Amino acid sequence: MKRGTLALLAALSMSALVAGGCASNETVKTEEPVKAATVAEQPKAEAPKAVEQPKAEEPKAEQPKAMEGTGAKASAAAAAFESVYFDFDKSDLRQDARDVLNKNAEALKAKADVKIKIEGNCDERGSAEYNLALGERRAKSAMQYLITLGIPADRLSVISYGKEKATAGAKDESGWSKDRRDDFVVVK
Repeated sequence: MKRGTLALLAALSMSALVAGGCASNETVKTEEPVKAATVAEQPKAEAPKAVEQPKAEEPKAEQPKAMEGTGAKASAAAAAFESVYFDFDKSDLRQDARDVLNKNAEALKAKADVKIKIEGNCDERGSAEYNLALGERRAKSAMQYLITLGIPADRLSVISYGKEKATAGAKDESGWSKDRRDDFVVVK
């Protein structure tokens, strides 16, 4: 009788572990008041990972990609926007990303006629489908933060390139950390 009970408990425990490992890793985010200028980060339960990626020093903010518009006015507008960077497999904004977004918001407020496209990017690891979804979550996270800072939503658009715009640089953490980013491109 005891062996049958132990076997049943072991089977239930294993099925609970398998079901827990297959759970979605979506995070519900709440917003703090704009005065605090932060998005609250909710702790979440994560499935154990086989290998933790070491955190490398964050790359310096790069200048944005070439703009779709032409002319000196368009070039000056693009120079004002910096890229924001993300941790591995994350779409929540770190403090350094919020600081950059605050600067980008000030530049957008100064140029009321400028519209930007937020391009979400990922490193080369993971499937194309997963990285497209992650890139979109990253771009939407930045867009939502800019909206909370007072930028009208009709001036912002998002697109995800997933791992399509990964740099051909190093195949290690230093190269991958530069690919986990949102770029800001002036469209008007």
